[in-house]
Amino acid sequence: MPPRAEHTKPTVSELADLSALADGTLDASRRAEVETHIAASPELSARYERELRVVAALHQARSSDRAPAGLRARIEASRPQRRTVVRRRVAYAGGLAAALAAVALAVVLALPGGTLGGPSVSAAAALAARGPAQNAPPPDPVHPSTQLRQNVGDLYFPNWTHSFGWRAVGARTDDLAGREAVTVYYQWKNQRVAYTIVAAPALPEPAAQRTWQNGTELRTLTHDGRLIVTWRESSNTCVLSGTGITAAELQKLAAWSVPAESR
Repeated sequence: MPPRAEHTKPTVSELADLSALADGTLDASRRAEVETHIAASPELSARYERELRVVAALHQARSSDRAPAGLRARIEASRPQRRTVVRRRVAYAGGLAAALAAVALAVVLALPGGTLGGPSVSAAAALAARGPAQNAPPPDPVHPSTQLRQNVGDLYFPNWTHSFGWRAVGARTDDLAGREAVTVYYQWKNQRVAYTIVAAPALPEPAAQRTWQNGTELRTLTHDGRLIVTWRESSNTCVLSGTGITAAELQKLAAWSVPAESR
């Protein structure tokens, strides 16, 4: 993060980093950099302290009051994206007005299930949209036809080459607010999907279309033009996402299970 000139208005990027640091969603690899940048600016330091107080107050309020499940679901479906949140924060000027606006907005974000400021399924899908950063994992030496040599805890990534023709072409590993998030990219012809497993504890379940296939509850939604199918396995969160692919195709991959003869 470059040094900022004195008496300049905080940028959208600075405010987003400040907010993420306060609510615990900032990538751990950038924490020291952002803390140093904030400490060098009295204005950012003051904003950060105010943001911490807001987060602490919301934690206290959340521990004593819980929104009904139906209300949380409606808020999850309509809550603003991160960029919208930042723009709203920038739009309010003045100490008290900015603080009140941040409180009001943070209350809305705190209502859906899960921890305050915690990561979401859409955040996991956004990681996958960054693209591969590592080579594709090879087939598992013990079960080469059904799984890859890549896992999160006890959960292994599938090898879909023989079942569907989808082959692994890349991978990436990220930190999602303290959770390990591993993504494997699969390709079939000119189509590509990303399969992300986020380590336990499970992410909040989004308000989305619910279907059941092969005994698994799938939730299907779109975010930023990306189709997402998500489900839970062994307290981990699985997120399968892509563009230019139908929900039926993604759901078929998500509901796949190891054939009995291969177990």
